Amino acid sequence: MSTSPSWTPSDIPDQTGRTAVVTGANTGLGYETAAALAAKGAHVVLAVRNLDKGADAARRIEQSAPGASVALQKLDLSSLASVRAAADQIRAQHDTIDLLINNAGVMFTPKQTTADGFELQFGTNHLGHFAFTGLLLDRVLAAPGSRVVTVSSVGHRFARNGIRFDDLQGERDYSRVGAYGQSKLANLMFTYELQRRLRGTGTIAVAAHPGGSNTELARNSPLLLRALFAVAVPLLTQDAAGGALPSLRAATDPGVLGGQYFGPDGFAEQRGNPVVVASSRASHDIDAQRRLWTVSEELTGVRYPVPATV
Repeated sequence: MSTSPSWTPSDIPDQTGRTAVVTGANTGLGYETAAALAAKGAHVVLAVRNLDKGADAARRIEQSAPGASVALQKLDLSSLASVRAAADQIRAQHDTIDLLINNAGVMFTPKQTTADGFELQFGTNHLGHFAFTGLLLDRVLAAPGSRVVTVSSVGHRFARNGIRFDDLQGERDYSRVGAYGQSKLANLMFTYELQRRLRGTGTIAVAAHPGGSNTELARNSPLLLRALFAVAVPLLTQDAAGGALPSLRAATDPGVLGGQYFGPDGFAEQRGNPVVVASSRASHDIDAQRRLWTVSEELTGVRYPVPATV
């Protein structure tokens, strides 16, 4: 891995001939991630819920990087039917996928359920991406040196007691902050378990978090949190381009190892240079990772083409 004191998009190796699929690529972190990869020559599939916003994002990328190769794909991670349809369409168009970047997400939403009856944050942030990745994994495995990058959050530490398997969907007790924390913890546990299953293949699984990024994601925060966020923005957070750097380094730095977790190196990991960071003790509970995997397969109906390991 680079020992440079700073890492910027200029450090991204040439991506010509590579295909990247980025979820939530129409705005914020996803847009900046997609734009940087396209500028380096990758063919980027913008997997978005809103095609109009996606088309606008594609135009902006093409304007900023003439000759950029981008495509649109409708994807609503809160619907397993949409996830399956999107995966089918991507599979029909691509024999290989070099980078799958699971970036999209919702944050601090009021209690709601997905089309399939899952708690919205867990269903969108984790289960939607679990299903999407599983349905595309053979295409990822077919690309030498491919990576699955899943975006978590420092908010995974909100779930201090781990995954609430006894009330996974928040039916008995719902906290929008707690549910978000659980979904982001699940993103990390998914990455670690996936990496174990990928051993011996040419593919790795990596996680990243953006720190405190000034994006639209916080729009559903409780009023007090929004007020605190407004005060903290100039002091602690960075713009979306800065927040995308950990994902971009996880996706492209030649020295990255499977199972690593990238985030900013500044105060409280809120901003700064993208480096390897630590995740919570709960995220490293192997038994819980395996249990989450089994439950996720049962809930989504998606089975992965890589076996469990001892």
